Amino acid sequence: MTAAEPILRPAARVGSIGLSPIRVFSQGAPPDAIPMGLGEPTWDLPLPARTALAQEAGPCGYGPNAGLPELRRAIAQWHGAAVEEVLVTCGSEAALFSLLMAWLGPGDEVLVPDPGFTAYPILAQLAQAVAVPFPLSAKDRFRLDAKAFIACLAEHPKAKVAILNHPSNPTGGGASLEDLRAVAWACRQRGILLISDEVYRDLFFGVRPPSLREADDYGIVLSSMSKGWAAPGLRVGWAVGDPRWLAPAATLHAFAVTAASASCQRAALALLEASDEVLPQGRREIAARWETLAASWQEAFGESLTPPAGSFYHWLALPPRAAADPMAFCLRLRDEAKVVLTPGSAFGAAGHQHARLSFAARPEQIQEGVRRMAPFWDRT
Repeated sequence: MTAAEPILRPAARVGSIGLSPIRVFSQGAPPDAIPMGLGEPTWDLPLPARTALAQEAGPCGYGPNAGLPELRRAIAQWHGAAVEEVLVTCGSEAALFSLLMAWLGPGDEVLVPDPGFTAYPILAQLAQAVAVPFPLSAKDRFRLDAKAFIACLAEHPKAKVAILNHPSNPTGGGASLEDLRAVAWACRQRGILLISDEVYRDLFFGVRPPSLREADDYGIVLSSMSKGWAAPGLRVGWAVGDPRWLAPAATLHAFAVTAASASCQRAALALLEASDEVLPQGRREIAARWETLAASWQEAFGESLTPPAGSFYHWLALPPRAAADPMAFCLRLRDEAKVVLTPGSAFGAAGHQHARLSFAARPEQIQEGVRRMAPFWDRT
């Protein structure tokens, strides 16, 4: 008889973490479901990146931990920063992960928007910190509300980090320059690390949203190739800000992944250098998709839609009949109507009566998705 093998259990910080609800809803969908759940561009990878990748030759080396010097210089120029203020990472989420792991510890608090991106509270948990939701302006498409943010900050003396996201995932809501200034001032007064996630800033409708860097030189700005430059598969993002904030995060990122792919960084450089061509094309793509959504919605529901400040998300109010169990409603919509949305509750308590509709899908998919939703909406 052999002794029973000891049971090895995951660390407590990961024990309750599962797949993102966004992925769960999409992965469990019927094969012929309309994909309006994931937030990823469905137009072609722009030519400058394809050309750069095709020209790769010679040894495939690691490259410097903080990123290729030529890409860091280009990012610095894009943001009006110094090269030493730039850290290149494996997507913006790796930058956020590294920053939170570097600056948070057990019992610390981090302010996150509600509704907000699903990764924020999970990354806080991995850093053994507590995510504290702060409200957005529900009457104004869930935009940043500086007064509400500052009130939340005042109630939480253990807060060490605060995260902004504008234009917002999931709501598409923006932020005013005045509110960004007020939030930056409040964080500066407390010595709080302020992180502004601006990955959707260049996919805008109307006027380009302001950056935290235009409001104040305090804090860290995150961005990436994934949205405006339509290249999520490159997994190239960056953080821009005070080198003293970035240094410990850079060390953690280096031990976790060594560096972002050098080949992908060269493709990212080609995209950044072609921004005058690539970014307007991305905005044309989302404008066409928005027009399809708005026209289809008007025809099916008789309602006019207002575009977001930026992103490719419509923050959709669910019908009253879904109020009792919005998650069940979205599951039935997925499995019976065969349309994938993401339940708003995945993004925080304030999202309970909403769903995130991604209009990054192809126009013909959007049109068909709305057509499928209409009768299901009425009978549920």
